[in-house]
Amino acid sequence: MTAPASVLATTETPARKATRYTLAGLRIALGWIFLWAFVDKVFGLGFATKAGNGWIDGGSPTKGFLGNAVAGPFADVYQSFAGAAWADWLFMTGLAAIGTALILGIGMRVAAVAGGLLLVLMFTAVLPPENNPVMDDHLIYAAVLAVLALTGAGDTLGLGTVWARLPIVRRLPWLR
Repeated sequence: MTAPASVLATTETPARKATRYTLAGLRIALGWIFLWAFVDKVFGLGFATKAGNGWIDGGSPTKGFLGNAVAGPFADVYQSFAGAAWADWLFMTGLAAIGTALILGIGMRVAAVAGGLLLVLMFTAVLPPENNPVMDDHLIYAAVLAVLALTGAGDTLGLGTVWARLPIVRRLPWLR
């Protein structure tokens, strides 16, 4: 784990500072990807979710993709819960919580594990990947989440150091 930013400020090289800010930028950008997916699916803004099909309009965030677009060895499993209320709530809560945690720089370990799991599940929903038989963006994003959590990326341009001082986080360091 990296030292807090206040300690690094006295011994930090320009390369370390650039690395910290680059990782913070990646953290915020990836957080926005999760949060944007949530907002678009809630309101049906016409991007990934068509206007009028938002969750707020009675649409299901999981029904379209899991019901029609999945392929491969796990297709039947994913199709079996497409459109289920519990799947919609779990998916949407995950998108909102992961995105918020990343943007704020809090709970990075939990966000990395939850986000990594969600991304790997999304990868397995479309096996084999359409553009590359081995790798796709979901796996790259999952790896980036791991790097962000392991490097303390929430401390720069985020609330990670404040979060780490909370009594519950001190007692349960996995919440860091």
